Amino acid sequence: MIEVCLQVPQPADLDIEKTIARAAEAALKEEGAAGAWLSATVADDDYVRALNRDYRGIDRPTDVLSFPMEEGADIVAEPDGFLGDIVLSLPTAQGQAVEYGHSLLRELSFLTVHGALHLLGYDHMNEGEAAIMFAKQEEILTKMGVLR
Repeated sequence: MIEVCLQVPQPADLDIEKTIARAAEAALKEEGAAGAWLSATVADDDYVRALNRDYRGIDRPTDVLSFPMEEGADIVAEPDGFLGDIVLSLPTAQGQAVEYGHSLLRELSFLTVHGALHLLGYDHMNEGEAAIMFAKQEEILTKMGVLR
């Protein structure tokens, strides 16, 4: 189950809840955690900036934050277990979609998969971890048909 909470108005041309749920479900399925669940909040830059400042000590908005229920290299999602929360900034995602020259659907899907993989224990703190995580992201998005 994917629980999506919108704290910002939804654009008329994209069903954000459906986009995020589909991307999160694809990531969980790919990682063998299809029965697990997570929550995703879509908010504005001020909300995300406050979380980034309070939890990471970085006083600026960011695109996605992940708050896992468990941390460490040996995370195993129980079939019906709650993995944690992801928080996405819609304004930042919209700006990045323009900057990278792709759709908002692609950007939100990418950010959701990225956040879900963090909840499953992936990270990108060094080159090796980053290569694995980013390859996994692209594999999931490609299987979804969400291309650049």
